[in-house]
Amino acid sequence: MLSETLNPDEIDPPFAKKTGLPPEWIVARSPVPYPEALAFMEARVAAIHEGSAREMVWLVEHPPLYTAGVSAKKEDLIAPDRFEVFDAGRGGQYTYHGPGQRVVYVMLDLNQRRKDVRAFVEALEQWIIATLWRFNVEGHIRDGRVGVWVERKDKGYAPLTEDKIAAIGIKLRRWVSFHGISLNVEPDLSHFDGIVPCGITEHGVTSLLDLGLPVTMDEVDYALKSSFEAIFGPVEEK
Repeated sequence: MLSETLNPDEIDPPFAKKTGLPPEWIVARSPVPYPEALAFMEARVAAIHEGSAREMVWLVEHPPLYTAGVSAKKEDLIAPDRFEVFDAGRGGQYTYHGPGQRVVYVMLDLNQRRKDVRAFVEALEQWIIATLWRFNVEGHIRDGRVGVWVERKDKGYAPLTEDKIAAIGIKLRRWVSFHGISLNVEPDLSHFDGIVPCGITEHGVTSLLDLGLPVTMDEVDYALKSSFEAIFGPVEEK
């Protein structure tokens, strides 16, 4: 299990690259249109597989939009005219992207790491949980609910509610990953009202700001990088 491989006493990160240069860590400084992101990932993943480009972790924000994963249900798109809707081609259902949300596209060659899809998803989950813990937020994984969740004890205990703070949706092509994760830092949470996020109706969404943590995107990026390196090994900032 991944929880065992993430023992801090281990010398090597559990998903470290076997050989070669570390992945590039790139932060987009302006919003990236979603079609441009898809086209870029397609080209980069092909180049990584061919050996003509390095792995890459790409941190972006998008204009407000909805994306549909391969399992998306038509009835879960409540407000189809509110924002543009894009077919993402990744796993999962509907999700929202927009300003104040950190989207991280993870383009890694699992041929050079560990060819285990389940363990890779668990590693992404643990990356998010470790990032949240740096802000004293305890993230949880729940069976049957993809993503990372937080208990809303501030809303009471009868019953104890849970809200989603981060989503995960990946795709693999010849064992090279793309798409990735999204973490709610300070998005407009009302924008999620136009969909049933990830097909789950009985739970809400939250953000670091909603939890009373007005942190900056730079602070989140620093936490993401440090937590990533503990699991996937070093990166090179560009």
